[in-house]
Amino acid sequence: MPQSSRWRAFAVLSAVQLMIIIDSSIVYVALPAIQTHLGFSAAGLAWVVNAYMVAFGGLLLLSGRLGDLIGRKRMFVIGLSVFTAASLLCGLAVSQEMLVAARFVQGAGGAMASAVVMGIIVTIFQEPRELAKAIGASGFVAAAGGAVGGAAGGLLTQVAGWSWIFFVNVPIGVVAAVLAVRLVAGDRGPGLAAGADVAGAVLVTAGLMAGVYAIVKVEEHGWGSAHTLGLGAASVVLLAAFVARQARARSPLVPLRVFRAPNLAGANLVQVLMVGAMSGFQFLTVLYMQRVLGYGAAETSLAGLPVAVVLAAVSLGLSARMITRFGPRAVLLAGLSLLTAALVWFTRAPVDGRYAVDVLPSMALLGVGAGLAMPAVMALAMSGVRPGDAGLASGLAGTGAQVGGALGLAALASLASGHTARLTAAGQGTLPGLNAGYHLAFGVGAGLLAAAVVVGLLMLRSAGPDLAAERDDAAFEPRPQ
Repeated sequence: MPQSSRWRAFAVLSAVQLMIIIDSSIVYVALPAIQTHLGFSAAGLAWVVNAYMVAFGGLLLLSGRLGDLIGRKRMFVIGLSVFTAASLLCGLAVSQEMLVAARFVQGAGGAMASAVVMGIIVTIFQEPRELAKAIGASGFVAAAGGAVGGAAGGLLTQVAGWSWIFFVNVPIGVVAAVLAVRLVAGDRGPGLAAGADVAGAVLVTAGLMAGVYAIVKVEEHGWGSAHTLGLGAASVVLLAAFVARQARARSPLVPLRVFRAPNLAGANLVQVLMVGAMSGFQFLTVLYMQRVLGYGAAETSLAGLPVAVVLAAVSLGLSARMITRFGPRAVLLAGLSLLTAALVWFTRAPVDGRYAVDVLPSMALLGVGAGLAMPAVMALAMSGVRPGDAGLASGLAGTGAQVGGALGLAALASLASGHTARLTAAGQGTLPGLNAGYHLAFGVGAGLLAAAVVVGLLMLRSAGPDLAAERDDAAFEPRPQ
């Protein structure tokens, strides 16, 4: 495939990935309007978010493997079509049940499309420098989507109504599907018979959905509740049964050979810890600025702008050059160290903090650290993976990020609120209590990132910039268009 064609295909993949990532956050701003229009209770309203998250997190791994079996381009287009149709149904929803069901289907379509994106990227980019550049740009898309979602959601809801946060996906999805058919290289997989493990599919999907559901309901039920512990135990049992079955199945859904890739397990563990810490950090930083410093919504958005600017500058240029020169492991460790410093800096932010001294340095460190670490960890996760397993490896990485983000946000937010409640009950003032709770959470987040550094040192092998395995898998080759 000519260079210009590769980058046009990459632009289509990135646009779809950005749309899906934005959709996971854009709905938050519109929730009050949705509640008013459809009459949701507070508990019922949470399902507008949870239905999407459960389907998305639960189906990423299965979707990635199915992409390897039936063709990643085919899985991408099918998932995009499902996502687009479900978005239309979300916008047309006239009842609570219709919206929640459509959100579940939308999450399933998003998982089907996004699970194979990285697998397609490592297939169409063979030259190491190009691949490093593409992975850096993909990392920026992943990091920028959440920030764009909040701003876009508020604007669309205010100007056109909440339905348009879903309707806007329809023309984008239709155009992207047409362009994907024309521009993304076709591929062929060995077929479902090579991995038609129906029982395994049921086990892994049920296990992941139970785990994600347990996490997203922690705030309502608590960590030590029968609900959380029961679903958590069920998730562990189901996933353990899935692994045991894959070791015995004649045609496993997830061949355990994929874990022979030298860095796959270590990179995914690093990603769980890193994304968990970053998700909690971003959420609690907003609360610190609004509840402690008294910033309004517009001020908070502007205060977070340096993260996006620095992250774009690093991930779209510097990270690819550094990965090419020093290798992804060294770049990852440098990025994780900067992220750790960002959280440590925030543990000293006072109640009367100043933006230039107490907020901006952490924002800058976060942008640089994430811009280096996110492309590097994805490069390591995909390094040495057989071409026929690229979709599975991509799905594993996406699942790790999704579960890590949900778990980290729930854990750090719970720690902060619990510590604040104890301090205020003991007579401490509201603002000092809030600030102390955030400090504890930032410290724990820094500990998670320090643990990620240790995992990177112990489990990840030094690797050059060539992220692709040997192209000896004849069962999965691009087809000329």
